[in-house]
Amino acid sequence: MWTSFFEAIGSLFSDVLMKPMDWLAELELSNWWVANAITWIFIIICSVAFVYWLKRLSFFASTKEDDQDTTAHSFLK
Repeated sequence: MWTSFFEAIGSLFSDVLMKPMDWLAELELSNWWVANAITWIFIIICSVAFVYWLKRLSFFASTKEDDQDTTAHSFLK
């Protein structure tokens, strides 16, 4: 019973969930730029989010709204 259960999980991952990765691996052999476009899109999204986060941090630091007191939590006393 357990053998077929784990074989079903293995089949799910290798035959179903990894098909897009297999497709990208085949695409990379023909066109590197198209295959890595998804990676570049994620890099751009993460960079924009990081810049936004840093701007919000500097905004709260300049308005003194952030609590830098280490006694803000009772377990740090």
